[in-house]
Amino acid sequence: MAGVYDTIRLFFQAKLPRYLQNLPFPKSPEGFTSLSREEWIQLAPFIMLVCLFLWIMIKPILSGLFPQKQKRPKHIVNKKVKKEEPKVVDTVQIEDIGDKKAFCRCWKSKNFPYCDGSHNKHNEEQGDNVGPLKIVK
Repeated sequence: MAGVYDTIRLFFQAKLPRYLQNLPFPKSPEGFTSLSREEWIQLAPFIMLVCLFLWIMIKPILSGLFPQKQKRPKHIVNKKVKKEEPKVVDTVQIEDIGDKKAFCRCWKSKNFPYCDGSHNKHNEEQGDNVGPLKIVK
């Protein structure tokens, strides 16, 4: 373990400073325009490393400032019923139905899965014709 540490320490204390000293940094920003092709090739790894480091440092800040909205389809049918579940599945025992029962198909019922007539308002607003599923014995 000491050998690995010594190699890393030597790199940062001796090799890296020598590498940085030998890079062809111009004295002013305008000096970049007069660099030769070979000097640009020599600078390229360092510039890419600096850009990568800056991106790694700035990306979390930008993500906090501009959070990405979760992508969902524009025309979601179910807007409020059991949204925390991956799929809404309700089971009703046949004995519980009685003579008849109406089941919601518009997803707007406050008594889901049973129909409470919410589709009437939806139909008026949207020009739709959705209605319940009626089960009769």
